[in-house]
Amino acid sequence: MPKRSGAEAVALIASPAELPDVTPPPLGAEHALFLDFDGTLVAIAPTPSSIVVPPELPGLLNAASDRLGGALAIVSGRPVHALAKFLEGYAGIIIGQHGLEQRGIDGAVVQEPPQPGLDPIRHLLSEFAQSHPGLNFEDKGVSVSLHYRQVPELAGECRQLARRAVIASVGRFRLLEGHGVVELLPQSAGKGHAVAACLAEPPFKGRTPVFIGDDSGDEPAFEAVNQQRGVSIRVGSGPSAARYRFETPDAVRAWLG
Repeated sequence: MPKRSGAEAVALIASPAELPDVTPPPLGAEHALFLDFDGTLVAIAPTPSSIVVPPELPGLLNAASDRLGGALAIVSGRPVHALAKFLEGYAGIIIGQHGLEQRGIDGAVVQEPPQPGLDPIRHLLSEFAQSHPGLNFEDKGVSVSLHYRQVPELAGECRQLARRAVIASVGRFRLLEGHGVVELLPQSAGKGHAVAACLAEPPFKGRTPVFIGDDSGDEPAFEAVNQQRGVSIRVGSGPSAARYRFETPDAVRAWLG
């Protein structure tokens, strides 16, 4: 991947804890690249289904994966089948639902079984969404989400409902808050765990990890990458464990190209 000049719009900006002129090493055969999807490769949209995927994105990902010997994975909270549809033509690894499912290089999908206690949570959030226009309930099979981006005034109620659901699950599930969304996940889910698991297996094993993400769900992955002396990059503003920043998904895609 080409080196960047200081004048390029895709230049990385160090986080406040770092020196302004510090930049990561150029990506090469020794690296493994992990990429979030929403807010990282594509812009956030009012609803999960209304995102706009640039037509060149699958090709950019395939080319980057080839340069890295296949050591590239999309790591997202979305289900694998949804990511595969949005990224039709991308042939690489996809990790969905914060590590609860994965599509390998061979195209086979492996998913953890649903945890006991999910059905009551599913019913609670679904009923709440049906009685509040503008909310979007998303059932992913082994996890659930409640999107309130179109009705931000309901953010507090959505968080309170999700916290009650976590308490009622008696430790089986946890709450993850993102950009306009609350997610209920099994305790085993997490992008930090997903990245660590990948780094223990080929083609990622033995490589220096690079993770790019944009919200609170990506922070565990930033921390996992930092522990491996890798490169952690946050997209957008806000406090973060990441050591560097891209300003927008456009900048990420330009860098990939």
